[in-house]
Amino acid sequence: MAPRTSWKGFLRLSLISVPVKAFTANNTTEEIRLNQLHKDCHQRVRYKKVCPEHGELKNTEIVSGYEYVKDQYVVIDPQELMKLRPESDKAVRIDGFVKPEQISDLYLAGRTYYLLPDGPAGDKPYALLVKGMRDADVVAVAQVVISGREQLVQVHPEDDMLVMSILNVFKKVKAPDEFTADLKPQEMSKEELKLTNTLIDASTIDEFDFRNYTDGYVEKLGELIKLKVDGKEIVEAPSPEQPKILNLMDALKKSVAEAQAGGGKKMAASAKATDGSKQAVQKKKSG
Repeated sequence: MAPRTSWKGFLRLSLISVPVKAFTANNTTEEIRLNQLHKDCHQRVRYKKVCPEHGELKNTEIVSGYEYVKDQYVVIDPQELMKLRPESDKAVRIDGFVKPEQISDLYLAGRTYYLLPDGPAGDKPYALLVKGMRDADVVAVAQVVISGREQLVQVHPEDDMLVMSILNVFKKVKAPDEFTADLKPQEMSKEELKLTNTLIDASTIDEFDFRNYTDGYVEKLGELIKLKVDGKEIVEAPSPEQPKILNLMDALKKSVAEAQAGGGKKMAASAKATDGSKQAVQKKKSG
């Protein structure tokens, strides 16, 4: 089944207008959704939309409205709102380009889209923009109306493709200096710094691959569901015994020795294996 287009419009930079279509990059197919049940009988909890005058309503009978005075509403039709939007709202309007490090990850809102050219007319200008941004090592700051709201976005090249990430505006992100009062100045010896740097170097992963990481919560939830369906009881997995460390220097020295013995890649693989292992102990229910 082909991916469904999330948005269509234009990518605009000055007088250049590239027809593009957006596809969400966030994959929700791996999620496991739980339903709310009545604790006693395990019947599904249902939510009904009810009008005090007409009783239960169908979705087709419901509209959106704004209360401008107490108990007085104006009905807001999304199509009417679209009429107020200029043609430019159907575009990703690039304000300019910045270096990637100028946009902190703190502002990433968690929604990402793949932008692809929409039709042959967009192929050449799209490819030129990708190549130009890659060569200059820049990302674009832009604005777009998507999901009915004007959004600030970052557009950056990923291989031969453009990726658009929604950004939180400045006022929606708490400034780091609100929390710096909790950071107390620390005295660090040369040996402590040297050991820390050695540990980081020894733990560096040479060939990082995101595919090695999975959603542990979803895996454990799926495992739990299977055990419950099969009528098996869950026994709490034993926690691995942690070595007793007397002080920070001792911990650094032991950590460096372990990292150097295994290497960064081996250390990462070991961590994944521990995290992804099935630690639940099963036993048949008695009776």
